[in-house]
Amino acid sequence: MAKACACHILVKTAAEAEKLKQLLAKGASFHELAKKHSLCPSGKKGGDLGEFKPGQMVRAFDEVVFKKAVLEVHGPVKTQFGYHLIKTLYRS
Repeated sequence: MAKACACHILVKTAAEAEKLKQLLAKGASFHELAKKHSLCPSGKKGGDLGEFKPGQMVRAFDEVVFKKAVLEVHGPVKTQFGYHLIKTLYRS
């Protein structure tokens, strides 16, 4: 069974996610931005969601984590929770 480890930043608007993505592109720390801006409780841990299997997260999130390039920031990805920037750390 496939597994992955990812971190994310959850915000209310696509515009806010885009602004953070631009900061990341300029070299900002993903973990620091997650601690400062993420609405998810995982923000306290720098956005770290730990390891999980397909189907444990909402579909739009799984699509990114299990199909898109690893170690790149993807998003904004809209879910019922808000807008995510997602970085898959590894997949196995």
